[in-house]
Amino acid sequence: MAMPGSCPSTTAAPSAGHPPICLTDASAGGAGSQDMLRPRLVLFGDSITEQSFRPGGWGAALADTYSRKADVVVRGYGGYNSRWALFLIQRIFPLVPTVGLPPVATTIFFGANDAALPGRTSQRQHVPVEEYKQNLKTIVNHLKDCSKSMVILLITPPPIDEDGRERYARSLYGEDARRLPERTNEMAGVYAGQCIELAKEMDVQCVDLWSKMQTTEGWQKLYLSDGLHLTPEGNALVHKEVVQTLRGAGLKPEDMPHDFPHHSKIDGVHPERAFQ
Repeated sequence: MAMPGSCPSTTAAPSAGHPPICLTDASAGGAGSQDMLRPRLVLFGDSITEQSFRPGGWGAALADTYSRKADVVVRGYGGYNSRWALFLIQRIFPLVPTVGLPPVATTIFFGANDAALPGRTSQRQHVPVEEYKQNLKTIVNHLKDCSKSMVILLITPPPIDEDGRERYARSLYGEDARRLPERTNEMAGVYAGQCIELAKEMDVQCVDLWSKMQTTEGWQKLYLSDGLHLTPEGNALVHKEVVQTLRGAGLKPEDMPHDFPHHSKIDGVHPERAFQ
């Protein structure tokens, strides 16, 4: 009997740790990969996820990496924190999908807004760090209920370039810009630490973006456009880290089948043979 959220029928995993890939008709045997439902990779997060399909974005690059192997679905919500994300999970990740199957992998990328400081201009988005960790735990538990085989990847909030945030605020509001920073890099690091700790406790994948970015000299302007959101170089780094982590979890693009035959396999006279 299939486990809740698991595939009723699967192919053999192409590599150790690869989540099973579901087929529409297991009886097709060697009929080919056209019988496969293309798996989904869902990106769930705030504005850094919402913007990830802009030119040069890490989500768009991920879609290219997994082209014809998996559909990359963006579920990013600008300004959202982990508390507000809880109102979305039942709708985005229903326990019994109405269409298709649960994602084979999901990235969870919250914290940049949770870490906004109380008593400052963005205090409406602030979530206490203990609650932030609990909210992430609730999301992870829900995804595990959706699928026992899903690769779950937490991404820490990025570091904050406080000078960059101030310059950005002044470019918008001039002398009316806030006098005190609404975010600090130190506080972002506290939230990143809780994200990493939870990933270890729940045995899920994690990208420590907060630390990774700061290993590069000049990271402030290289990776961040306004002290918080990503430049093309910042997007490239996120893409690299996410792909590396997914590969390590068994989702290697080169090992995943195409969903329909390569054009070279289609006979010009009898094209239907490739689709039988």
